[in-house]
Amino acid sequence: MHLVYSFVVVAALLMIALPATAACTYLLILTCLSGRPTSPPASAREMFFDVIVPAHDEAAGIGKTIASLQLLNWPSTRYRIVVVADNCTDATASVSRDSGATVLERQDLTRRGKGYALAHAFIWSRSAGIADAVVVVDADSVASPNLLESFAARIETGACALQAHYGVLNAADSWRTRLMAIALGSIHKLRSRAREFLGVSCGIRGNGWCVTHALLDKIPYRCFSLTEDVEFGVELGLAGYRVAYCDESHVNGEMVTSEQASRSQRQRWEGGRIGLIRDKVPALLRAAVARRSLICLDLALDLLVLPLSYVVVNVVAIIAIGALNPDGFRMVLLIAGLVDLLALAVYVCRGWRLSGIGIEGIWDLLRAPFFLFWKLLVIRFHPKPNSWIRTKRER
Repeated sequence: MHLVYSFVVVAALLMIALPATAACTYLLILTCLSGRPTSPPASAREMFFDVIVPAHDEAAGIGKTIASLQLLNWPSTRYRIVVVADNCTDATASVSRDSGATVLERQDLTRRGKGYALAHAFIWSRSAGIADAVVVVDADSVASPNLLESFAARIETGACALQAHYGVLNAADSWRTRLMAIALGSIHKLRSRAREFLGVSCGIRGNGWCVTHALLDKIPYRCFSLTEDVEFGVELGLAGYRVAYCDESHVNGEMVTSEQASRSQRQRWEGGRIGLIRDKVPALLRAAVARRSLICLDLALDLLVLPLSYVVVNVVAIIAIGALNPDGFRMVLLIAGLVDLLALAVYVCRGWRLSGIGIEGIWDLLRAPFFLFWKLLVIRFHPKPNSWIRTKRER
């Protein structure tokens, strides 16, 4: 009876420890592979791009985004800025026209959201018969001048889906935005660099990405979930295509500073990610085994690594359980938890370094436990909304 009890206890502890240890090991491996990638040779500067800006009630700030895109270091005759004014109730369309963009106005009371806006724009771009590729830039963002050059250089060497670094435009605004910059330094830059080194897909991050029309002809865009960007990257992976990472270019988006807006945004992001884990991970794992696809395996692992706050809670639980009676297997558990915590610390410090926040970010990291506590208290997941939930702009 004692042996049965011991076996049950050990099995239960393993179920607690293994997911966190696996996640921490995965993140540590990516951290070790996150050196700066080499840039490709310069392009011939002959490709034509449609730069798509999906917008819902963005009249107040979209002029800044269009002005940024007009300064791209690319021949002005080889790209156009296309704003999709989707179910807008303000002057987004007229402000965009006055700023020099081509405007597509869309009204559909049932099919609402960024995914539908992008699908509409991609079909329009293809029917126009001019563009070689489409680029997606959010309506609250500023792009680096070399954005199109970084995409074209890689497309000319065989890439067909690409992602620039997605960073934070207003990192200096508050401790929340600085923590977000550190988080994106870890998720968008560190992980993407490592995945590019491994030759797998860095995935699509929702802002600052590009796909050729040749690829869209093979895999039409039909992603309308809360995380339509990640979903499309997964669909590309399942079809055997990887998303290449463009480290030297970036699109920086405005992040929220208030508690209420941050809560709403994170509920959508993390609720959508949970849905993707349920819907896509089994298919990715089957494809990884059947086709021996490292791309699909890595996409599944990336989805299975929950947001860092949940991993931290799991690791702390492992350490606490191991410390209660540190003998035998519990001592192993305690050591594993401490090693996991060290791996997370290395991962976060590397993300801080890549974020460029500076020493002020170290002080903000001291707030992380309070942020973690807030997040666990307030985040609630909801089903997919039937409308475009626009994050409130605060500037």
